[in-house]
Amino acid sequence: MSLPDLPTPRKRRRLGLVIPWVLAALLAIAWTGGWFWLRGQAQARMDAAVETLRGAGYDVAWKSRSLGGYPFRLSVTLEEPRIREPSGWALEAPRIEADARISSPTSWIIAAPQGAAFVRPEGGPVAVQGKVVRASLTHPAEIPPRLSFEGVELTFQPAAGAQPFGLEKAKRVEFHLRGNRELDEALVAFKVDEGKARSGTLLGRLAGDQQVSMVWNATLSKIATFKGGDWTDAVRHWTAAGGRMTLRQAGLTAGEASLGSSTGSFGVSSDGRLSGSMEVTLRQAPRALLALAETGAIPKEQAEAAAAVVAARAGTGDQARASLYFQAGQTTLGPVALGPAPRVHPPR
Repeated sequence: MSLPDLPTPRKRRRLGLVIPWVLAALLAIAWTGGWFWLRGQAQARMDAAVETLRGAGYDVAWKSRSLGGYPFRLSVTLEEPRIREPSGWALEAPRIEADARISSPTSWIIAAPQGAAFVRPEGGPVAVQGKVVRASLTHPAEIPPRLSFEGVELTFQPAAGAQPFGLEKAKRVEFHLRGNRELDEALVAFKVDEGKARSGTLLGRLAGDQQVSMVWNATLSKIATFKGGDWTDAVRHWTAAGGRMTLRQAGLTAGEASLGSSTGSFGVSSDGRLSGSMEVTLRQAPRALLALAETGAIPKEQAEAAAAVVAARAGTGDQARASLYFQAGQTTLGPVALGPAPRVHPPR
């Protein structure tokens, strides 16, 4: 008697093992396509922004550009980039690296690992090196975008043949620009901590071997109107709309000499110069004014007259209060004209 044949065992179904791998592959393909789309968008927007700047008279260029960061970031590397605005100010660097997360493609961290240089229209280039030289840029479509700069243990070296720069080094330099849509205003803040003045400059005459510190904190009203084809257009539109800068805090300390203020309001006159006034507290002001004359910043006669006014207001102490005016194209300390008011933009 023979036994019946047993049924052939069914092969174990492997579909449950294959499906997750297929889904993972599809997700990787979709993610890769999305990353390359974002890469193309970043490059197109960058090119459009450059063309807009060039149309406004800016010179923007670089030796080479690469975009990477796959799979979770967008990274842009520029070799030997430079940007020069119409009045002559420029910024350049051996290498700039910018990085953003895919989850937040409008928030960028920008670094200059080999340092950078800024070019003054008349003074020439100044090379900047430091332990940290970086910035952050977010919400680039807003007016203004949110921008911060941080420099740690910076050194400043004028190029051969360039005019001296007041600072030789600084432990920390910060700049912040923040907008507030609800109030239609922007905050502008700047700070230098533990700076060392360069010998032979005005700051060097005032500070000697002692430290230099600076602070500026102000708000700009009507900031939504600050727009145009270039810097001059933006300032003129902002001024026409009634835009003003209101001072919150300002200070400069160079050794024993100092200038401080917490009250001031400024605009821009039709000739492009600063207008307005600020109440200042001065320490060692006569010495500072005479140093200005020695460096040629203001005529000797005006410096001596202003020093006499400040000395009279100081009484028996070394501090004095005075009003600093910017009006009719001139800067005056009390009743004494010191020289032209600072130029905000070239006249048209």
